[in-house]
Amino acid sequence: MSFEAPSTAAPGETLDAERALKAQQATWVSVAVNVVLTVLQITVGLFSHAQSLVADGMHTLSDLLGDFLVMFASRHGASPADELHPYGHGRYETAASLVLGLILAGVGAGFLLTAAGRLQSLEVLPELHPMALWMALLTLAGKEGLFRYMLAVAQRLRSPMLVANAWHARADAASSLVVAVGIGGSLLGYRFLEPLGAALVGFMILRMGAMLGYEALRELIDTGVPPDEVAKIRATVTGTPGVLDVHELRTRRMAHRVLVDAHVRVDARISVSEGHRIAELARHRVRSRHEDVLDVLVHVDTEEDQIAAVGRTLPGREVLVSELETLLGDVPQAAPAVFHYVGERVEAEVYLPFEWCADADRLASLQQRLRDYCNGASSHWGRIALLCKIAP
Repeated sequence: MSFEAPSTAAPGETLDAERALKAQQATWVSVAVNVVLTVLQITVGLFSHAQSLVADGMHTLSDLLGDFLVMFASRHGASPADELHPYGHGRYETAASLVLGLILAGVGAGFLLTAAGRLQSLEVLPELHPMALWMALLTLAGKEGLFRYMLAVAQRLRSPMLVANAWHARADAASSLVVAVGIGGSLLGYRFLEPLGAALVGFMILRMGAMLGYEALRELIDTGVPPDEVAKIRATVTGTPGVLDVHELRTRRMAHRVLVDAHVRVDARISVSEGHRIAELARHRVRSRHEDVLDVLVHVDTEEDQIAAVGRTLPGREVLVSELETLLGDVPQAAPAVFHYVGERVEAEVYLPFEWCADADRLASLQQRLRDYCNGASSHWGRIALLCKIAP
């Protein structure tokens, strides 16, 4: 009988590793298709004097570079968080998407410049061989099939980088369609159609590259998620028991995941441990109900936080304890005082031994003296409550 050792990887790390493996498998399929098409396009293009087909082949060659960038980013993006990358390595995918966009934009600009030169010298263009048309149609079929396959994988894995690479294949399919139309028109006697088609292909690729690069750049500068997604996250945080309000809710993307920062308002008189529990509950609710959210940083504010932020500076615990000792004199305390910063005032709860509280007259006199002190014009005290400690 054999036993399999349990995995020590966290569930999230296991899923990321599986996701990276599937992304790499899809990318290797793209590499294989692009290698075959590149060789065929350039060879047939040179043989048939179809410069547009050769250019399209060079475009396919650029796809290979994009595929290797995708594999590099997938492998490194799945690495767990470390000391230098506490949020993980998801931005590798973003950087790869940006590079892919720049490659597309550069190839598209090259198409436009080449096509412009050929349109100005139609009379010296060589005759095309019909084989160029068949190669363009074969390329079109291969690229469209590759696009549909990779887009399905990208949607299943929710990977913006794979979506970018899939649309890269669609741009190639569109360019191959235009090349086929241009070659066909040229074979029918309309020689201007091939360079015109190349110009149209260049514009399409340039536009796609600009869009992909723009989206990647938006992520790199920490652009938030759409307002409707923010509203859903806000509703989840607000619905957490103990949360009175939510403000300064901020989001940013990291590849296919979302990072959230939120300030939650709680009752000013609850304990630190209860406030921490409310924050952890809000964090758990968001992560469990919004699968795209990687992590949530929750900052706890008091109920009067916004008022306190513009009020005067209140003293710290050391000063407050010293003032209490002076006010109470020889009155012993059974436990450290608890302070609440509420608005522009400080409230205190002072626990006294039960036996000392037995003298009702002395206790009432002390309470009145503390009340008068708190009502002073220059006092930063809101109230000082005397509580009797019954059990140890």
